[in-house]
Parts: sequence; structure tokens; C-alpha cells
Amino acid sequence: MTAWQASEPGEAADAPGTHPPGLDPDRLGGWLRTAVPGVGERLTATLLTGGKSNLTYRVADEHGRSWVVRRPPLGHVLATAHDMGREYRVMTALRDTGVPVPRTCARCDDDTVLGAPFYVMEHVAGTPYRYASELVALGPERTRAISTRLVDTLAVLHEVDPAAVGLAGFGRPAGFLARQVRRWRTQLDASHTRDLPAADELHRRLAEDVPDESAPGIVHGDYRLDNVLVDGTDRIAAVIDWEMATLGDPLTDLALLVLYQRLGALPGRTAVADAASAPGHLTEPEILERYAARSRRDLSRLGFHLGLAAFKLAAILEGIHCRHLRGHTVGAGFEHVGDTVVPLLDLGLTALKET
Repeated sequence: MTAWQASEPGEAADAPGTHPPGLDPDRLGGWLRTAVPGVGERLTATLLTGGKSNLTYRVADEHGRSWVVRRPPLGHVLATAHDMGREYRVMTALRDTGVPVPRTCARCDDDTVLGAPFYVMEHVAGTPYRYASELVALGPERTRAISTRLVDTLAVLHEVDPAAVGLAGFGRPAGFLARQVRRWRTQLDASHTRDLPAADELHRRLAEDVPDESAPGIVHGDYRLDNVLVDGTDRIAAVIDWEMATLGDPLTDLALLVLYQRLGALPGRTAVADAASAPGHLTEPEILERYAARSRRDLSRLGFHLGLAAFKLAAILEGIHCRHLRGHTVGAGFEHVGDTVVPLLDLGLTALKET
């Protein structure tokens, strides 16, 4: 598999004389040659991932140099989501820490270039493993090493002092959990296409029992195996997809990682990543034990964080479902995304009983 291989439906190379949705190589080239030294005169673009998250492209010139471009999805975009400035800022700040990130090159806020803000970063070689079948081919020992490093990298991220890397004003840690409950309710309402009684119940229970927060840190916002690039030696080459990064309670990252694992284990969830079910992958208790030992954080209220993670992910998936219904997704495979929302909400309600 190639670097930045699509972890979602939508990978497609542009045919001669055409270009992928959302990126015109000629328009990009004029800007890029003024922003990044040495860019050639002829650019080609390949859509790597699109539709569910920000659109990601690999751009190459005639000299064999390549970069990655990220821009928001087309069509219906939720307020405060898909913030190019946040991704660019946090990766730039983390470049000299123990957290592996792609090196950023340039950022553009001029909508006249691509129709939306975007940024350019280095092209990192690595694989975003998404499915158990991909890890089975590696064997249990390599799979265990990869999943262990996934947890360790998360713990390293959460130990970074935001102020020390210039991110003191990157978010508002105080009251973070309560704001998250309100924010994802607002986001869910903005994508309303159907009634979801389980969402109403989960939101009510979350709002009524917000716990004290863990010591604040940098939160990735969507940390999972297919949002990291693993190199040929099974090490984490880069953590990617920082669009929801902020400062807040780091346990929200851990909870989302665990929730993805639970979601992937549900029967019939073919549209969901199931890499954690591969032989050798750390089990949920092993993940929690290793993270707790590395971070020394109190996990006694993780049930709340799991419920919040389920509510957040349901709101995100419902937004994708809404965009699909309106014809604004790029690629195939989105017709079943909405089927995951109700089982996900049920997982959240069940998780609240664990606190």
C-alpha cells in the first residue's frame, strides 16, 4: 500500500485533461510556486480520501516531488468543523516534539484558489491500517507492536505542554466537557434529517452528570489507527487528521479510541474499521492499562467519556449522512453511514452504566 492510501471511499487519480473534485492543479500551481520553493510547472493531483472528512490529495510535479494538500469537504459543512487553520497550527507546533507529524509547508486562506482554505504538507510514507484483514497479513507480533505504539504515541501527545509549543491559546480547557456536550448537540441538530430518540436520551444523561476534568492537554479529537501512518518498520511515522484538535480533557481521545474498537466488534458493521479485532492487537483492558501506566491519569469516570465519544461520533456520522442525502459526498460507500448512528448511540447509553 502507498503512503496516504485512502482510509475512506474516494481514492481516484485524475485522468488526462481532468482533475479531482475540489482541486484544480493549474490554479493550485500558480499559488504553490510562490509559497513553496522548487515546485515544477506541471502538477497532477490524486484524491486520496474524500467525503467523510477533509479532502486529501497527493500533488506531484514533473520532477517527481510530491506534497499532500488538505481542504474542507464539498457542500454542507458544519460550523466550526473542518478548520484548516487548526490542523496547520497544531502540526506546526508539534513538529519538534516526540509526537510524529508531517512537516507543514504552506497555508492558504484565499478561497479564490481552490474555493476553500487549504494547506500543504510533506508527503509521508506510511500506511493507515483500517481493517483487520490488513493486519492479519502482518502477523500477531507485528500487529501487537503497532497497536502498542499507537497507545504510547497517544500518551506522549497528552504529556506535551501546550504553552511550551506555542499552543497556550489553542483552546479553552476549563469547562471543556460541558461545552463538548453542548457542541455536539448543536452539530447534530444542524444535520437533522430524522428523529433520533436515543440521541436525545444520551444527551440528557451526559448533560446531567458531567464529571471533573482530567488535567488539560492537547486533544487530537479523532485518534485511531487509520489516522496514523505506520512505516515499513511498524513504527508510527505520522499522526494525521488534526481537524478537531484542541485543548481539553485528553481522556476524550482515549475514550474515542476504545469506542472505535467496540464499534468495530459489532456484527454487521461492514462500513466501520475493525482493525482492532486482528490477532495480536491490544485488547481494551490492555489499552487502558498501558495508557494509565504511561499517563498516570484517573480512568474511573471513563464511562462518561465513552458516552460522550459515542454522542460525538454519532453527530459526525449524521453530518456525513446528511451530506450524502444532499448529494455532497465525493466517492462511493456513503449510503450505509447512517445505519451506524443508532447502534452507536446505543453503545453510548450502555457505556454510561460503567461509571
